[in-house]
Amino acid sequence: MQTVLAKIVADKAIWVEARKQQQPLTRFQNDVQPSTRHFYDALQGARTAFILECKKASPSKGVIRDDFDPARIAGIYKHYASAISVLTDEKYFQGSFDFLPIVSSIAPQPILCKDFIIDPYQIYLARHYQADACLLMLSVLDDEQYRHLSTVAHSLNMGVLTEVSNEAELERAIALGAKVVGINNRDLRDLSIDLNRTRQLAPKLGQGVTVISESGINTYAQIRELSHFANGFLIGSALMSSDDLNAAVRRVLLGENKVCGLTRPEDAKAACESGAIYGGLIFVPSSPRFVSDEQARAVQSAAPLQYVGVFRNHDIADVCEKAVQLSLKAVQLHGREDQAYVDALRAALPENVQIWKALSVGDTLPARDYQHVNKYVLDNGQGGSGQRFDWSLLLGQSLDNVLLAGGLGADNCVDAAKTGCAGLDFNSGVESQPGIKDARLLASVFQTLRAY
Repeated sequence: MQTVLAKIVADKAIWVEARKQQQPLTRFQNDVQPSTRHFYDALQGARTAFILECKKASPSKGVIRDDFDPARIAGIYKHYASAISVLTDEKYFQGSFDFLPIVSSIAPQPILCKDFIIDPYQIYLARHYQADACLLMLSVLDDEQYRHLSTVAHSLNMGVLTEVSNEAELERAIALGAKVVGINNRDLRDLSIDLNRTRQLAPKLGQGVTVISESGINTYAQIRELSHFANGFLIGSALMSSDDLNAAVRRVLLGENKVCGLTRPEDAKAACESGAIYGGLIFVPSSPRFVSDEQARAVQSAAPLQYVGVFRNHDIADVCEKAVQLSLKAVQLHGREDQAYVDALRAALPENVQIWKALSVGDTLPARDYQHVNKYVLDNGQGGSGQRFDWSLLLGQSLDNVLLAGGLGADNCVDAAKTGCAGLDFNSGVESQPGIKDARLLASVFQTLRAY
């Protein structure tokens, strides 16, 4: 143990002694009640588990979230998490034990105290502040310390997340009978990330052990791939650094998905409740899903999706006017718009409005080499046709700025997601008739995407 980790642990010993003076165990030990929220049970089941983390700062990134509000974060996480992790280390993570009861009072899930625990006092303190589980790191503890600390935790009906970062620690975790093992993809000695650690170490853990992959997880594609190795994931920085936390959670758990061709307020509401991030409003008069500005406003008022306006060979002034008046997140171009058009549009649009370009895929994949285009939507010819192109063309491509469209529904959305695209663009496959979305089909699609 050296470098970053050694320094943190040395400082932690000093902190523990100071806190014992300030808040002696004898003052609160008799008030500590066993936990009634079951950490181990919460991570069981066929579905991939998610421990979502409240973290203001870290040694590798500094301050991650300026407007850190544990109550607001818990209010969002409670809709998605299996358990919620709260950083309580003050010096390096700007955490606090005071955050634990705030989160616990808002979210019904088990709350994990994430800290560098080296003394039984910290476990009693964590439970006193309403934590239901604690982190024990084998990079910090020897076997005797671990046994003692885990016994204290279990005596308070708290769960233990046993963290390992290499094969030697993994062997120790097995010998120590750890129920939930977190494989940290970050090397705490130099803070580097290697997702191969989960792939290499997870298969060595036997049946009956819940495997959690920690650190460096920030995309749905990673989750889908690593879910073959891990039972669940602990995710913090990827969420905390996002301005729109709700969208960030959806992006990682489900992908950057869009429901296009919204014409009715109730359909926007159903899309949002199902798990979509983006809602598509089509301003192409020939489309059966065309909406007027008035209809668009009615749709927008029903749900806080990020709205994308769809245009085809429109006058640039018209595109900009709609983008501003309707506060669009992006404009999606579906016609013959060339680089000169895109350049002129970029110059005229507000900076915060993205430009997306839809490309029609035939026998070969078109080049994605526009300047000033933030995302591409790959489709088979005319949008909303319900036809798909040959997805094998996507093999080996970098698709982190690509949405896949064309005939997507519950029957093929998992195969579509496996292509590695950033997200999926649903339209005709979730409709009962053109422009009328079916809430049951929408729910089915997103439940299917989450069932990994």
